[in-house]
Amino acid sequence: MSILGLKVRLRAIEETDLPVLHQWANDADLWTMLGGWHFPKSLASTRSWFEKLRSDAANQRFIIETLEAGDVIGTANLVSLDWKNRNAFHGMSLGSSAFRGKGYGQDTVMAMMRYVFDELGLERLDGDIISYNEASLALYVGKCGWTIEGRQRRWHYRKGQFWDKILVGITRDDYYALAKDTGYWAS
Repeated sequence: MSILGLKVRLRAIEETDLPVLHQWANDADLWTMLGGWHFPKSLASTRSWFEKLRSDAANQRFIIETLEAGDVIGTANLVSLDWKNRNAFHGMSLGSSAFRGKGYGQDTVMAMMRYVFDELGLERLDGDIISYNEASLALYVGKCGWTIEGRQRRWHYRKGQFWDKILVGITRDDYYALAKDTGYWAS
């Protein structure tokens, strides 16, 4: 099974993906745009992380690949699944800069939203973005209909200073209105 967009397919992470995941795990430029702590990773630690994925039903991670050529271009997640309150946290990254700015990120977010709202029956998705990550803010808030719901001041320490964490979210109704207004899935 995979989650289909117009340009991407989200699928399970396979062992054959570990070399590229290991490469991205050690890409300092990529990780400065994402939350959390990041240390250099060995291939063995990447493999150990992969092995733990099987037993972690509340945290799902996917490979993003292009539909046209099957290129592996990034990862998406659906984590902290809360079935009682019907929400989860979502994030994504395009590991290869060659695929950024070409609509793959938007299609990934749209495909994930369609999946969680139509198939899983969730009510909302949450996310957060480092305040200097203007590309992610433009993607989530500008193109994908998410709302800025708050700000945690001086949350992230990057580049020798503190940066705010921007809290974003989208509800099922927001997504359906966006999909209808833009005709995203009509093409």
